[in-house]
Amino acid sequence: MNQELKLLFYIKRSETKKDGTCPVMGRITIGKTMAQFSTKLTVPVSLWDTRANRASGKSKQAVRINRVLDKTSLSVNSHFSSLTGLNGKVTATEVKNAFQGISSAQETLVRYFSRHNQEFYKRVGINRELSTAIQYDNSLKHLTRFIEKKYRVSDIPFSKLDSSFIEAYDFYLRVELKRMPQTIVGITRHLRKMIKLAIAEGIISRDPFENYSPERPKARQKYLTREELDRIMTTPLDHPARYRTRDMFLFSVFTGLAYRDVFNLTEKNIVKADDGVLWIKTTRQKTGTPCEIPLLDIPLKIIEKYKGLTENGKLLPMLSCGRINKNLKVIGKTCNIDRRLIYHMGRHTYATEICLSQGVPIESVSRMLGHRDLRSTQIYAKITNDKIAEDIRRAESRIDSKFQSTVI
Repeated sequence: MNQELKLLFYIKRSETKKDGTCPVMGRITIGKTMAQFSTKLTVPVSLWDTRANRASGKSKQAVRINRVLDKTSLSVNSHFSSLTGLNGKVTATEVKNAFQGISSAQETLVRYFSRHNQEFYKRVGINRELSTAIQYDNSLKHLTRFIEKKYRVSDIPFSKLDSSFIEAYDFYLRVELKRMPQTIVGITRHLRKMIKLAIAEGIISRDPFENYSPERPKARQKYLTREELDRIMTTPLDHPARYRTRDMFLFSVFTGLAYRDVFNLTEKNIVKADDGVLWIKTTRQKTGTPCEIPLLDIPLKIIEKYKGLTENGKLLPMLSCGRINKNLKVIGKTCNIDRRLIYHMGRHTYATEICLSQGVPIESVSRMLGHRDLRSTQIYAKITNDKIAEDIRRAESRIDSKFQSTVI
């Protein structure tokens, strides 16, 4: 956009008063933007020089009017220079507002990000996780350090964000900090969310991420295969804490509940239906979405095993998530599983091996997982080769009698 400032003074002849005077107006033009304002001056029509855009002559009235117009011109140009230096690109309205003392402060990225994080913390324990809040804080720290190093300022207006900013930030994370692709995706995802929120609020109109394509980490299988699950369930372990960890993990494998949701369960969450089937009825802490899950035999046995051994009315004696994941790492090695086990694998395994591979419709899986969008379920639920083989065998048995082969 052309950033040349043009300032024009003119009289509003349509509002000429009975005494022959009319108001003096100002018009700011910057590129294709224009803004008009009142100088709060009046001048006799006979005294106005249309070509010079000033009062003509050297009378006291003309000198007074021109002095005010000179000060106005100086102030407009001064505000234009300041805003251009800060934001790079400005509009006529922004200059007019600044000149008139109307607040039109540009929303800045770090301040906006900080405000978002403060609001996020208020929802922790209600429908947001503390671990996620900490991740947002870490992303903000990376962003703040980058801006300070790259631009030598503590904050930057949204209007300065463009594709070059995003690419420079990616370079900083990838080359200078040597962060792994998965980490970079997580950090930039948080920044991307700030951009989307700003667009939704009308702070900016264009997405600087539009042409950004981050390097994606190699996809890793997040669910356990039937053979791996069988090894975990049958391999002898070396410590009572490991057995307890395995039980808590298997509870997730056969219910699909995330760690925090299992941790929050109480006996009140176990409800018997009219047909006698026991269900878990709870609300996901992460999203506040209700989920209902019929209890299979294995989680029922786990509940019975630990009945009366819990504190604070909890259904199961859960260890901390960090402790469980450390124990799962040891269990994985004991079971000769060559990838690191974490608790959240249970949720993926439930969606893929326990439900989808056994023919449970993805819509039902989505409801049991407490997802609001079927696309979220598709991330968890993967079609396995065993499922494909079973489907083909069933299809083969159905078509054998319907088609005659001509092959000899």
